Amino acid sequence: MLVDALGNPLKFVLTSGAAGITRRRSHCWKGQQAREVVADRGYDADKTVADIEQQMQAIATIPPKKNRTVPRDCDYAAYRARHLGECFIGKLNAHFRRIFSRFDKYAARFLAFVHFASTFIWLK
Repeated sequence: MLVDALGNPLKFVLTSGAAGITRRRSHCWKGQQAREVVADRGYDADKTVADIEQQMQAIATIPPKKNRTVPRDCDYAAYRARHLGECFIGKLNAHFRRIFSRFDKYAARFLAFVHFASTFIWLK
């Protein structure tokens, strides 16, 4: 999921549960422009950070993983804005039971309802 600076949804990418974060990283921000990308530790890979800095020409605000041999610097004051994405997921789960319990069998139908529900949250 990609949200803007106000926590409004911009893009959703649905993958299987077994797909790792590194596989889906480029799909989420492909074609997007930003000054800064805030993501969690799962996105802390040299290739991901390089993609953000080269393709988007943005600052990657991603805290380093604990097992990194050479820790990178992270602006933790800016990282605090990551809660906006988490709050949006919480709104989806709290107001739309169909999403958090995953009633839909088909991925296309589930993603369509996620878009439908996010439209309601955006307009609220």
